[in-house]
Amino acid sequence: MTRTRGPTSSTVTHATGTPETTRVGQRTALRYSVLAFLFTITAINYGDRATLGIAGTSISQDLGLTPISMGYIFSAFGWAYVLNQVPGGWLLDRYGSIRVYGVSLFAWSVCTLAIAGISHVPHALMFPTLFLLWAALGLVEAPTFPANSRIVSSWFPTSERGLATSIFNSAQYVAVAFFAPLMGWVTQTFGWKYIFSLMGALGMVLAIIWLARMYSPARHPGVNAAELAYMRDGGALVDIDDRALQVKQTLTRKQIRFMLTNRTLLGVYGGQYCITALLYFFLTWFPLYLHQSRGFSLTATGFAASVPALCGLAGAIFGGALSDKLLRAGRSENIARKTPYVLGMAAASSICLCNFIQSGWLIVAVMSFAFFGKGIAAIGWAVISDIAPKETPGLAAGIFNGVGNIAGIVTPIVIGYIVALTKSYDGALIFVAAHCIVAIILYLFVVGKIRRLSLPT
Repeated sequence: MTRTRGPTSSTVTHATGTPETTRVGQRTALRYSVLAFLFTITAINYGDRATLGIAGTSISQDLGLTPISMGYIFSAFGWAYVLNQVPGGWLLDRYGSIRVYGVSLFAWSVCTLAIAGISHVPHALMFPTLFLLWAALGLVEAPTFPANSRIVSSWFPTSERGLATSIFNSAQYVAVAFFAPLMGWVTQTFGWKYIFSLMGALGMVLAIIWLARMYSPARHPGVNAAELAYMRDGGALVDIDDRALQVKQTLTRKQIRFMLTNRTLLGVYGGQYCITALLYFFLTWFPLYLHQSRGFSLTATGFAASVPALCGLAGAIFGGALSDKLLRAGRSENIARKTPYVLGMAAASSICLCNFIQSGWLIVAVMSFAFFGKGIAAIGWAVISDIAPKETPGLAAGIFNGVGNIAGIVTPIVIGYIVALTKSYDGALIFVAAHCIVAIILYLFVVGKIRRLSLPT
């Protein structure tokens, strides 16, 4: 598709046969606007996931749910999210990021909006209905993070990818920091139904804007030849979505086995599982921990939960910037990517110290330090972007995210049982901290050299 923009336009045709009409002149920087859009959508994504944690006390009281029941409901998202990762990654590779991402955003917003009306179903059906809707939310959200990774791979050169990945990934912390106090206040003032209505409507508006305004780098009217060349020469896969619409490649059994058994990939998958266990503790049980175990009010819980989230945001930006700085200083990708991860997970393991502290706000301070470390370690999406075979970035990201989010199934259920059986959160914090140690072992002794992998022929 060729777009004309008057005398300042030119058309460039690359070896792929795809015409690219661009403006000649000083290099544009549209990739940062795209990153800001990804950041906003990801914040909404995690805001939707946080709704049940914030409203958990009110919902459990209204529906008469036990901690074990809440654990299973929390896990419903994870079951569906994990099951749809590989199909979601396949959809991205086959149909491209733009369309799949937009449809996913619209669908998950509809699910969020539907939860607001759950009080209108018969009481006996409220638990299964909530379980199914929360599972549906996970099902349709499945392609979003692989899509984020895929889009960043197409818009950003390798030397900028660590920070870009950390920025979109840091939206999870912004979501908790911004939405947690707001949703805590809305829940206490108006009722829990309103937060689901608000988040659902907001997501639907963003989906319409995304589908109307977003293009791939090679076809975007706002990208000039200089920016496109800069991205392409730096290792950005600028034609990835155009190839997805033109090439329908079938993987061999040998190639699929490679994606599931390669040592480097397995280590990175396992590391993502460990760091995601921390994330799901913060998204699900952390607000209940503050409210039930430490005596915070609902409003105070929302504000207290936002402090570690802001520290996680700072850690994510710091970790991504550190990784890219090491690359620009001539360090290998191996050093540049592994250093933030190992240091961050070591800091995150401090979460278990809260078992020895009585002051509520000192606990928030320790949690904030742990979340700062978790943010520094959130470099895994840059790693999978760096190592995924060029033919299957969506599938690699889908498996990576699928394995990681098995923690979304295991963590809420295990913590639910720990709390129910011990009447304490102490064991839960030890359980979460142990994942940090396992993660460090995986990156130091299992993950090999970080480099672009090639599919076997």
